[in-house]
Amino acid sequence: MSDRRDAHGRDDRRPAIAAPGSVKQITSLTNPIVKDIRGLALKKHREETGLFLGEGLKLVTDALEEGWPVHTILFAAATRGQEAVMRAAATVHARGGMVLDVSEQVLGKITRRDNPQMVVGVFRQKLTPLAEVRPREGDIWVALEQVRDPGNLGTIVRTADSVGAKGVILVGETCDPFSMEAVRATMGSLFHVPLVRTGRDAFLAWAKTSGARLVGTHLKATADYRSVASTAPTVLVMGNEQQGLSDALAEACAVRVKIPMWGKADSLNLAVATGVMLYELRRVEIGSV
Repeated sequence: MSDRRDAHGRDDRRPAIAAPGSVKQITSLTNPIVKDIRGLALKKHREETGLFLGEGLKLVTDALEEGWPVHTILFAAATRGQEAVMRAAATVHARGGMVLDVSEQVLGKITRRDNPQMVVGVFRQKLTPLAEVRPREGDIWVALEQVRDPGNLGTIVRTADSVGAKGVILVGETCDPFSMEAVRATMGSLFHVPLVRTGRDAFLAWAKTSGARLVGTHLKATADYRSVASTAPTVLVMGNEQQGLSDALAEACAVRVKIPMWGKADSLNLAVATGVMLYELRRVEIGSV
């Protein structure tokens, strides 16, 4: 990314890809626009630009249907003329985004895949302030404390979407939900599920006044996980992959439950455990369908 200054002498962090409402054809792997987009694989570049990458026509279409701010769309020359691809490109262009007609080699370089998706989007990051989260009757939110694996995070976002959860709150030092690995794992649910980032102390302070019931899983819990179904506003609190919930968050939970193990494994994958809990929390509604 080039070092530019704005009218006030401040460093202008907007990358070379910031050229709204334009259409370009690119085949060179050394093109500066390609270099800037490739840089979004790095967390530092994502933080500087406020952008991230998403792969696949379905994912781009989901973003457009949700009105998500799409900065750039790239499509392989081989898909030129395909109705769905051209419709997505036209929508991005109409909204002031850049449209890039590129070679498959360029897409492979950007996505770091030998067989890349034929459509890639560059999106603006979007987070919901914790103060705007006000759980209501029947609402379920998921709070993840220091989740480290982007695949787990993305899968949990997708699962939250599937059960109609209202959003996912990231507590403490979590992995980046806008990394390529996390975005891939969401399968487009990232655009349907609000994300919140907050610190542990801020979350605990919010929880005291939110009116929501906090439910957490804990190895020392004695209550069965099948006892949590309710229509009360609920926040499912899940801990780190290795250590589980911190003592502070475990103590804040009004309900602590345990998922039993019948085999020789002593724990479940975080995303699997979260899925089990989310569907159990929805059992009241599911049973009435």
